Amino acid sequence: MSSHTVEPSLPPTSGNAESLAGRREPDRTRRPPGFRFLRRLAELVDVHAFTLLRATVGIVFVGFGVLKLFPSASPAEQLAVDAATKMTLGLVPETVLLLSLATLETAIGIGLIAGRRLLRPALVAFFLHMGGVFSTLFLLPDAMWQPHSPAPTMEGQYVVKNVVLVAVCLVVAAHEWSRGYRSRRPDGAG
Repeated sequence: MSSHTVEPSLPPTSGNAESLAGRREPDRTRRPPGFRFLRRLAELVDVHAFTLLRATVGIVFVGFGVLKLFPSASPAEQLAVDAATKMTLGLVPETVLLLSLATLETAIGIGLIAGRRLLRPALVAFFLHMGGVFSTLFLLPDAMWQPHSPAPTMEGQYVVKNVVLVAVCLVVAAHEWSRGYRSRRPDGAG
């Protein structure tokens, strides 16, 4: 076994030896001026990620729920009423349906924002509500899908985008229910 030192090769450069001598390695310890702020912000978001997710979805729900309390203020008002009318077989008056949807969405939003004891019932209500929301894709196909195309209409896109809210609430629900499990484990883990 021979002990010899291999010198690292320098990348080919244009210029003379003096330009190589004046060149310095980049200082990896220096960070851009905003780096510390961005790192601290990332740490803060990481610590409060689940709260941030549930609160933002809650704010969206409160906003859309409150809009339904004012006639013609919600762009989805007629779509929601038409779908709910089909689901209830036309037995419930439209004004009652709209008030019920407004109340439900606002309550879901408040539960998501408040968390604590309201979070689990809000999540259950959210997922049940989303079942109704996505059923409009089948109950109102003419309003949801473009003719002779698998592409959704503008109203259909309004419904389909709720996939993002479902994904967020799945993450929040998984965290919430696993948190409860971790605190009750007999081995003390978690």
